[in-house]
Amino acid sequence: MLTVVVPTYKEAANLLPLSTRVDEVLKRAGIVYELLIVDDCSPDDTVSVCERLVEQFPLRLLQPGGRPRDLSLSVIDGIRAANHDLVLVMDADLSHPPEKIPEMVSLLSTSPGAFVVGSRYVQGGSFDRSWSLWRFINSHIATMLARPLVKCLDPMSGFFLFDRRYIGEIDALRPLGYKIGLELMVRGHFDEIIEVPIAFADREIGASKMNLTQQVKYLRHLRLLYLYKFGGLAEFVHFGVVGASGFIVDVTFYYSLQLLGVPHQIARGISFWPAVSWNWMMNRMTTFGGRKRRPKGRQWLEFTGASLLGFSVSFGVYVLLTSSIEFFDRYRELAFIAGVLSASILNFTMSTLFVYSEKRR
Repeated sequence: MLTVVVPTYKEAANLLPLSTRVDEVLKRAGIVYELLIVDDCSPDDTVSVCERLVEQFPLRLLQPGGRPRDLSLSVIDGIRAANHDLVLVMDADLSHPPEKIPEMVSLLSTSPGAFVVGSRYVQGGSFDRSWSLWRFINSHIATMLARPLVKCLDPMSGFFLFDRRYIGEIDALRPLGYKIGLELMVRGHFDEIIEVPIAFADREIGASKMNLTQQVKYLRHLRLLYLYKFGGLAEFVHFGVVGASGFIVDVTFYYSLQLLGVPHQIARGISFWPAVSWNWMMNRMTTFGGRKRRPKGRQWLEFTGASLLGFSVSFGVYVLLTSSIEFFDRYRELAFIAGVLSASILNFTMSTLFVYSEKRR
């Protein structure tokens, strides 16, 4: 027995063709199912369409309230409300072929702990050739960013099947945006990921929900998943990326001030402050953004103090190496790098233990 969860927003025109194809495929395969439409209170005819479809198909409409509109949250609501433990998630626009569902169910019956994904990127899979170059590049970049998290060629897929008993605690899920499949693969307790090739077809009715807001949410979601899977290592890498961006701010102010006639020594002293403020702000918002917030002024002073200490260590390591070891005196760039790395480790340790010391939310 199977629950097909379909998150929707303004998809009323797609519900009849979706219900018809799913019903034909699953009845032919002898699969008992329910079709659960989880709608984000769409301002269209979704309710009236579902009222008519209930007379023909084993369909239920769920319209959760009291939360932000979010397709991932709709899927979670559907998983909770499902009458069966086997849950298949698919889009309403028929970009995911219902004809593949029996094959996916068969695979799960032989490997009950698997997470079965309808994949565009395994051998035999394909995507719509009418995609623009921008959409193609965007999809592949998003996929590459997620690859370190899961062993799956198409971690962006929204077409997947699993046994919800392998999720673990459903309240522990932290989806953000629309890539709930990636969330489940990373946080779930599945034995393996099995990919089934599909021919992904672009929607014929309605408009795509993909926009800049969703892309930003995806990047924020990735950060949470990297922290979950890699912990302090992910924070350290993120801290380093922020530090690199701060170096750009530092250099920009350093040279800009000189162009305005400021002596280079004074420019060097001034440029430190916008750079350290940038690093503090970005680390507060991103690297340690999952931790409880503290008063800004106090935290800025603490971060600045840690950065000054780090600068002193960097300078000291540089002087020590170049003055006491001939190799580093000959290759001073390596001494400089060693100093920066030493300071980075110290700054990260100070930031983790003291400046942003609160527990993650």
